[in-house]
Amino acid sequence: MPRYNRQFDLNTDDLDLIEEALRARGRELSQTRLSLSAENPAHMESIRVIERDQRAGEALLGRLHDQKIFYRPKAAGYVGG
Repeated sequence: MPRYNRQFDLNTDDLDLIEEALRARGRELSQTRLSLSAENPAHMESIRVIERDQRAGEALLGRLHDQKIFYRPKAAGYVGG
């Protein structure tokens, strides 16, 4: 039986590309959701699927963000922005 690969060889550029693709997908889903009418019963199932996909994408973006390690310089003073 095949198993999941738990070791990935991704660099920061790869992760940036993944994050940007997830954001672009979220924008597309949002535009599609706005074009559907909530008053139309035929659109309700599509709206539910779109909203579920949006939540899944946002959750994945959140998990990626939570795994990042942010560094502050220790030698010089840090000026936050």
